[in-house]
Amino acid sequence: VTAAEALLRWHDDKRGVVSPAVFVPVAEKHGLIGEIGRWVIEEAARQAEAWRDQGLRMRVAVNLSGYQLRQDDLVDFLCDCLHRHGIPPARFTVEITESVAMEDTRVTRDAFERLRQAGVHVSIDDFGTGHSSLASLRQLPAAELKIDRAFVTDLDSSDDARAIVSSVIRMAHKLNLRVVAEGVETEAQRDCLVKLGCDELQGYLFAKPMPAAALGVWAIGDDQGPSAVGFRDSLFKETGPMPVS
Repeated sequence: VTAAEALLRWHDDKRGVVSPAVFVPVAEKHGLIGEIGRWVIEEAARQAEAWRDQGLRMRVAVNLSGYQLRQDDLVDFLCDCLHRHGIPPARFTVEITESVAMEDTRVTRDAFERLRQAGVHVSIDDFGTGHSSLASLRQLPAAELKIDRAFVTDLDSSDDARAIVSSVIRMAHKLNLRVVAEGVETEAQRDCLVKLGCDELQGYLFAKPMPAAALGVWAIGDDQGPSAVGFRDSLFKETGPMPVS
């Protein structure tokens, strides 16, 4: 077990599994975040392959840190990993927080461009919490924005929140970006976001975090699965492993 895996798996009787808010700063401080990031990408691709073999066709997402974006071999490692597990790049999303995306526009733009050229789906996470400008946003070749849950929480009761979310959705669509809303927990929030034209929703209203095996059961045939909450059919056609060149 590597140091990164040990840190990820560590838990005690009082606190249970360590929150990312706790272990990520520790990992960054002690130089482990790169190793953890590679482990996460590898595990995500491996699990995507297992789900595909079950008949599940869905996009899998991982978060990238600012440190990873500055690694010259990030895209090569990611593409090699996807190839080994037979996962088409278009079915793999990398999420980068707005604050990280704006740390160094040139470095981030270059990393985003390499990811885009590789065919990977790129998303800007936690949008609205950073300090991005429209000029900077236009230069980042991302495919989608994820509206931070802070703007979704009181969406059904706050005119200001609705105005902000509406503006973000319109702006994103003008830039040909899809919009995902995080933290949807009520039907009122869902209805408001649908009315505003939000492309995708995620949150406890639809499902809570679950182990990979449980998600497979939930997605394929569980009575509480996607069909029970009104999800549309998969966007992906039937696919097999990627051909080996």
